[in-house]
Amino acid sequence: MAGIRFENVTKRFGDTLAVDNVTFEVVDNEFFCLFGPPLSGKSTILKLILGLEQPDSGEIHIDGHPVRHVEAADRDVAMVFQNLALFPHLTAADNVRFPLVERRIPVDRIEARVTDVAKKMHMTHILHKYPAQLSGGERQRVAIARALVRDPVAYLMDDPISALDARLREQTRVELRRIQREMNHTLVYVTHDQEEAMSISDRMAILENGRVRQIAAPEDLYDAPNSEYVAGMLGAPHINLLDAAHIGPGGIIAADESPPASARRAGLRPESVEVNRDPAGEARIQTVEPMGGTTIVTLLVRDTQVKAMLRGQPNFAVGEPVRLSAMPGRLHFFNDAGSALSGC
Repeated sequence: MAGIRFENVTKRFGDTLAVDNVTFEVVDNEFFCLFGPPLSGKSTILKLILGLEQPDSGEIHIDGHPVRHVEAADRDVAMVFQNLALFPHLTAADNVRFPLVERRIPVDRIEARVTDVAKKMHMTHILHKYPAQLSGGERQRVAIARALVRDPVAYLMDDPISALDARLREQTRVELRRIQREMNHTLVYVTHDQEEAMSISDRMAILENGRVRQIAAPEDLYDAPNSEYVAGMLGAPHINLLDAAHIGPGGIIAADESPPASARRAGLRPESVEVNRDPAGEARIQTVEPMGGTTIVTLLVRDTQVKAMLRGQPNFAVGEPVRLSAMPGRLHFFNDAGSALSGC
């Protein structure tokens, strides 16, 4: 329905720089995630789009139009807040219906729209209930449905499913992705959960202290991070970060490739670490964590800890000597400034 563009946007709250000269674009019909640690600027960016906050400098465009002087009510974007903000005295149906009633939409169109969205959210059986009678997951569906019932130019969602249990979060994010594709609307989504962000987004913006560090598709961010920071933000267990001098023949991790001359740090994801039994190996098994289809092994070599994620359930014993190597083409090298070296 509409794209969103930030051009050199800065926002301060007193001495706190919440958004620092940010420029990016969300394209029409994209599922775009803002991802980063607390206080990285994610929610502030949403409030700037919505119009609840105004930038100190820079410009925001929605559907190609500057909105700096456009009131929040006139921006035609729908928001799902983290705290849901349901009306306790209204039924689920009336909560969903509320935005359309306020806009004086004809009754027949309201009912058709509520019925359609309720079916998409699999919540027709709870429309008669009040929020106090609903489970956390059901209240979440009502809040999302209340946003979806409108036909805005874009949807904004601020960490809307963080309060749900793990299984329900997984189910709800799958539903959100499905609905976004069906409705063909732009959706900007804030989350601090990397698995959630990577599984549902077309592209992600990785934020740090109000700055955008990298924007790309999830798989590109994971496989080709532009910095040590971005590499460390994605992946569980976290990427192994080592002194680059410890990579190569005779190093802590054997590798076919040698580090570039300007490399100071090397990154290797746990699933790219190969562990082989070797009585003469320098590495020793510290812990073994069977996870079902995979096993996470923590190893110690020359006072450096390395994590490996191996398929299946290999029968390693604590203290067993092993040899470590890197899968070909899976190493990342970074310079003194923490930037990725080109070609790595």
